[in-house]
Amino acid sequence: MDDLAFADAGDLVARFRAGDVSPSEALDACLERIDAVDPLLNAYVTVDREAAIAAAAEATARPSGRPLHGVPVGIKDLTETAGVRTTYGSRIYADHVPATDALIVARLRAAGAIILGKTNTPEFGAGGNTFNDVFGATRNPWNPDLTCGGSSGGSAVALAAGMSPLAEGSDLGGSLRTPAAFCGVVGFRTTAGLVPVWPDSLPFDGLAVTGPMARSVADCALMLSVVAGPDDRAPLSYPVDTAAFTDAVAQPVVSGTRIAWTPDLGGLLPVDPEIAAICECAVRALEGLGGRVTDASPDVSGLREIVNATRGLSMVVDHADHHAEHRDVMQPGLVGNIEQGLALTAPMIAAGLRRRAELWERVATFMAGFDLLCLPTVAVRPFPVEQAYPTAIAGVPLADYTQWFHLTYAITVTGLPALSLPVGFTADGLPVGLQIVGRHRDEAGVLRAAAALERELAITRRPPRAYGSR
Repeated sequence: MDDLAFADAGDLVARFRAGDVSPSEALDACLERIDAVDPLLNAYVTVDREAAIAAAAEATARPSGRPLHGVPVGIKDLTETAGVRTTYGSRIYADHVPATDALIVARLRAAGAIILGKTNTPEFGAGGNTFNDVFGATRNPWNPDLTCGGSSGGSAVALAAGMSPLAEGSDLGGSLRTPAAFCGVVGFRTTAGLVPVWPDSLPFDGLAVTGPMARSVADCALMLSVVAGPDDRAPLSYPVDTAAFTDAVAQPVVSGTRIAWTPDLGGLLPVDPEIAAICECAVRALEGLGGRVTDASPDVSGLREIVNATRGLSMVVDHADHHAEHRDVMQPGLVGNIEQGLALTAPMIAAGLRRRAELWERVATFMAGFDLLCLPTVAVRPFPVEQAYPTAIAGVPLADYTQWFHLTYAITVTGLPALSLPVGFTADGLPVGLQIVGRHRDEAGVLRAAAALERELAITRRPPRAYGSR
């Protein structure tokens, strides 16, 4: 059953249609993996076992042509699921059961997917290490002593350890991309509005997005094709040709593609030298496929001011009421985040927003000369799971708790699509992710290049036997 648990979603759909495997058998393989490895890894916080078994039986009995018919999917515990506990990783909502599905969940169900359960997240998704006071910490399947990243850590671990072929995550400062890099899977932060978000406390903001995670680029494109597209409840949403995503991975050609490579966004922060070297080696492989690689970086100066203003403002919008009423039961790190936001003044917020507009203009000008920008997803390797965040990189102290994920946050504030692709391993066997950034709304270009590089590198996607594979 292990091989079935690690099968790609696209392959499962084809096998379901051919009749050599059933949705019930695929679900049983995922459930066996959950029972075998999740007591250690803690990826799933709620498994909707009975409902999933019933849905798989129905899918087995009634085949359909829906694109995700019978495919199990894990949903991040920030995303609402009708009738299934959704805690947001917070003691405040430990017993919360929503009455309705979030839009992305509704679209997955409509495409035939089976909602397997909810995956772990830090409280309200605030943090790059997945732990909370409700369910505890989620561990990295490549080394359970280490963090899986965050905040979509449970989803990344579920994928890497064979507990579901697809998973949903969300991303503001890097919450899809960081755990994807740490766990050796694919996470795609798409353009705001491509995958509409509903319900949403900041529907006109666009910094926070939700989207696909998978073990392969093709599966990521497949999932994206069923969750993208407009919805009147999401004001940033827009029409799109969803077939372009699957078409792109079917023709992974990068010949002539203009690619900018930077290990550190022009010295934005220190980067672990081994990570930088592995990522550069991967980018040079794109050069070998016909891509034209240039050492170059956009100017992202002013990022810290932008992050402080935008992150602080979102913390106040989303959590000021929680802080006022439940401060004593919230995680200290989140409380500190909210209080930093509450301390912002109107001029500070205005200055940050102006700096963001200026950064966008510089990056847009830079990207006019390139089709893709490549850089490491994360500047550090996975750190001990008990550690909330790293305080230094390569011996250089960090200025604050967000700086270690500024390589992803810098891309977030541009609004450009960015995918984290596993491209190698450190000497001690930990996955490394390369961030592939596309031009405005060019998800297809990102997917095409990522699929080409994935095929060229042929990186293993299964953790070693001691960390999740039997």
